[in-house]
Formats: sequence, C-alpha cells, structure tokens
Amino acid sequence: MKALKIAAIVILIYMGIVTAFESLLGYLQPTGEPGLRRTLHGSTLVITTFDRDGTAHDRVVSRIRTDGHLYVAANHWPRAWYRRALANPDVQITMDGEKRDYRAVPVTGAEHDRVDRARRLGIGVRILTGFPPRHFLRLEPR
Repeated sequence: MKALKIAAIVILIYMGIVTAFESLLGYLQPTGEPGLRRTLHGSTLVITTFDRDGTAHDRVVSRIRTDGHLYVAANHWPRAWYRRALANPDVQITMDGEKRDYRAVPVTGAEHDRVDRARRLGIGVRILTGFPPRHFLRLEPR
C-alpha cells in the first residue's frame, strides 16, 4: 500500500510539472516580433486560425521546411489553434513580416513519419510536455 501511495504522489508531481511547463510556454510565448523569431528549433511563424464566427486567433509556432514544403507541428497538449485549423483550413501565415493566405492540410502516414524524422523532439522536451501525440499540418499557399 505504501508503494502505491508513493507512485500516486510521483505521478501527481509529474502531472504538476507538465502542467506548469505547458502553462509557462503559453504565457511566455514569443510574440513573433523580429527580435524573437528564432527559437530552439529554428524560425517561427504566426499562424492565424479562425473560429466558427470568423474571430481570428494568432499563435506563434515553429516552422519546419522539408522536402520543399512548409509544415507546422502541434507538439503540446494545448492545441486549440490546431483544432481550429482542422475545422477551417483556410489560415493566414505571417512569416518574415509578410502575411499570406494558406490552406492547412493534415499530414498522415508516411509523410507524417518523414516530417517527424526531419524535426525530432528531444527526450527532455517530450518528458516536460507529458508525451503528447504529435500532429503536423502542411501549409499550401492559396
């Protein structure tokens, strides 16, 4: 019984660390300003998604260029921007100071595996984020 209590406490502490880390990422997220474009994994972009009533929502995400395509990844548990892009794939991307219209296309199968291999996440990030499933969107110019 004592081992079960210890395991429960360890799990609760881990869940608290993941929640705190994810919350801080959302709170301290870069604004996409010119001086803040670089991240640990490369350049960022601002994706503007739209909800049902047309309200725009901006989110700074890392951009991934591979195989001649532009991708973004949902790497964290909070992913409202990703769900909005699936529901309304007509998005806007602000990159290098220019805003353009794109279509967000969900990536699956072999393409998903290829993009994942091109931009792996380290084990430290995976641990701190609680091992969320990773999803990609390919951004096609409209």
